[in-house]
Amino acid sequence: MKTVLVVLTQANLTSLQVNESLSASMVLATFGCAVKILLVDGALSLLKSEMTFDQLQHAFKIASNMVDSFEFYDLSPIWVERKNQNSAFVQAAEQDIEFIELTPDLIRSFDHVLYW
Repeated sequence: MKTVLVVLTQANLTSLQVNESLSASMVLATFGCAVKILLVDGALSLLKSEMTFDQLQHAFKIASNMVDSFEFYDLSPIWVERKNQNSAFVQAAEQDIEFIELTPDLIRSFDHVLYW
């Protein structure tokens, strides 16, 4: 089984790329890849799940709604770097989160790394 680390950097509601990268991650998990999701930088906002989509305010659908379904794709727990554990998004998160230290050895342990 191939292992894939997906590093998400884009904030919720900023671009269609966020939705596409989440969809691609779920497809990889569906077809037998062991996928781990790491949220960094703006992507921590994906943990804010109580938002509702308003087509008059938002150009794109809310990507955090997709994150809420990660448990059905065996994408839980979501990885967050330990240095971000005090982020307001992380503190208020309802998703299953695991804090990690991002090291070169950890990155090398994966067959593929996708950075979006």
